[in-house]
Amino acid sequence: MTSLSRAVLGMTLALLLNGCASVQEPRFYTLSVPSTPQRMKEALPDASTPFYIEVLPVTVPERLARPQLVVRSGGEESQLFILEESRWSSHFNDELRDAFATGIANQTGAIRETRGASGIHAPDYRGYRVAIELGQFDAVVGERVQARFSWVITRSADGRSAACYAAISESVNGGIDGVVQGVRRVVSRVVEDISKNLIELDTSHAATCKLYRD
Repeated sequence: MTSLSRAVLGMTLALLLNGCASVQEPRFYTLSVPSTPQRMKEALPDASTPFYIEVLPVTVPERLARPQLVVRSGGEESQLFILEESRWSSHFNDELRDAFATGIANQTGAIRETRGASGIHAPDYRGYRVAIELGQFDAVVGERVQARFSWVITRSADGRSAACYAAISESVNGGIDGVVQGVRRVVSRVVEDISKNLIELDTSHAATCKLYRD
């Protein structure tokens, strides 16, 4: 092997080693939190009767239906960054569904329903189906998370429903961790709104929509 060949081989190995060293392991995030019931002040009329909710798959824009976080940086209005090293523990729409189902159950005391639940045909069955859509979403690192959610709650017994939406903006800082915390706060606020609407529907009151909140 000539001196030139040895030099080229050495440079190649150095580049490969440096490249391997620079590869970052993905960091995984979740919107789910431990199930710790925190009931709302509004009391349901009959706590002794089983009360079920089914949260349908959350509809999100196609660009967000992936495990990678999708963000923008300040000043880049049209450029999105799909972060391979920063991921949700499942696809974003699945993370949202799980977070909403858990949060609403905690707030209202409802039982999360699965298809074929044993109580679904009981005479005293109280069940609600919740359809949620994320219409707009913008996460700017170090600045804000903005989202517009809409939802429809339908009572299984008679088809009575309530529909609302909320556009929410949360200031964030601290890089990607800050974005994740901002998304959690947005979801938490929507959980409160949906839970309040569900209780209003269950108590035969008109749904109160908070259309925009900073």
